[in-house]
Amino acid sequence: MKKEQSKKYRLIQYLRILSQTVFLFLFFYLLFQTRFPGEDYIGNVEIFFHFNPLLALTTLLASHTLFLSFSMAAITIVVTFIIGRVACGWICPMGTIQQFFSFVFKKSKLLRPKKQKDNHTAWKYYILLFTLAGSLFSLNVAGLLDPFSLLYRSFITGIMPAANHLFSNVIGLVYSAHLSSIGDGLVQFFETIDINSIFIQGFFLGMIFLGVILLNLARERFWCRYLCPLGAFLGLLSRWNILKLRIDMDKCIKCNLCTIQCETQANPYPEEDWKSSECVYCFTCSAICPTGAIGFHPALNPEHLESINLSRRKVLLSSFLGLIAIPFFRISPLRSRASEKLIRPPGALPEKEFLQKCVKCGECMKVCPTNAIQPARTEAGPEGLWTPMLVPKIGYCDYYCSLCTQVCPTGAIRELTIEEKNQIKIGTAWIDKNRCLPYKFGNSCIVCEEHCPVSPKAIQMIEVETHLPDGTIKRPKAPFIDIEACTGCGICENKCPVVDRPAIYITSVGESRSEKNQFILDINKEIY
Repeated sequence: MKKEQSKKYRLIQYLRILSQTVFLFLFFYLLFQTRFPGEDYIGNVEIFFHFNPLLALTTLLASHTLFLSFSMAAITIVVTFIIGRVACGWICPMGTIQQFFSFVFKKSKLLRPKKQKDNHTAWKYYILLFTLAGSLFSLNVAGLLDPFSLLYRSFITGIMPAANHLFSNVIGLVYSAHLSSIGDGLVQFFETIDINSIFIQGFFLGMIFLGVILLNLARERFWCRYLCPLGAFLGLLSRWNILKLRIDMDKCIKCNLCTIQCETQANPYPEEDWKSSECVYCFTCSAICPTGAIGFHPALNPEHLESINLSRRKVLLSSFLGLIAIPFFRISPLRSRASEKLIRPPGALPEKEFLQKCVKCGECMKVCPTNAIQPARTEAGPEGLWTPMLVPKIGYCDYYCSLCTQVCPTGAIRELTIEEKNQIKIGTAWIDKNRCLPYKFGNSCIVCEEHCPVSPKAIQMIEVETHLPDGTIKRPKAPFIDIEACTGCGICENKCPVVDRPAIYITSVGESRSEKNQFILDINKEIY
């Protein structure tokens, strides 16, 4: 009997591992497919996000609008209601990565599981309450700790660029070893997967992710146990699930092996201490039970909320902090004047609505073919940390590309056709005459005019007089900006031959999405 039961749950474990592998592969497949496909339109590479009920709820609360693509999150909610947090244990790629490294650390003896008596699992519920309280008053910080946003952002800006540089060095070694045929194949492969390799916060964001991985040295699946707000949200929903743990006390030898090896501190033994809100249904406890005493069976009774064991004072404190954090997140000079460097991707909503919807996932950064879209630092204030912005020194907005408008999972960047995108103004070009070669030295230069994609050209060439120190006068052709025609794409700044600080540059002024960030500013009104 017990031998058959062990086989049954071991088989279920293998099915879980297969499910995790499939969804992890799907995550990487969609991640690598988030690139220029050679066509005008890209598929639903952001679909993972649309099954996320936490992002659906926080976006709804913060923006007071329902993004229809999030209707698929109802599937996750229904499944959790019926059979518990299986999404965390069987589907979530972040959970799979956490479990994999926990397994590696255990096998290498760096992590020694033991029975935990702390209540630190409540932390994630406090984080959830903080997030929801902020969302009620239009502060959307869910993207900072949401597992999907964290995972995509970390891989896009840190892990993949680092891997790309590593493999570039490997390819260099291959060529130095005179293995040209192998080197050519590797070069072709990496050109095909098209990884953007330059991000201004790549090191910092990559280190955050590595830190999350290393936390598994302290506790198995540390992130899932203590920090994941999505796991907390699903934990609250799972109290009504019908799949309950049962222990046959006639067989149980009270070895505590199930509780020691529990990945998420759900405390299988004793049965009355088991927390379905923490259980991710990995079935490790039933598979390793030496007597086959543990099983999972249908039962309709809901779990008592007391089993989550939240401190009333901490619940109130978390909610209160979520409310009082709002003005601190919005202490920024942007309330007086827009940042000249904050150039949002085309299709971005007005700044207030944009911040209410953006979850900082990095999808638009990954798909940008010129690597122009970067994570913001202080340009958008604390509320806009890691939101996307265009940095022309690194890349430019391709005239024939609208991919970033197609991959936003929350509608913070509205979808546009190429024709619609080219009618949008994201900023304006300006000339620094003290650095421009024709104006400063009298040397002819038409690089910016040649690259300007607008028709008719937004950069025109006019004859100017340049007085040189020796008294001579030169009359070269110099660029002049037609601010009505300029869309702020940034290619002129990107291609300017003055390499340190380009003589032509883009600022956000004149952007279509803002009625107030225009050339003449009424300082008595808020910018956003």
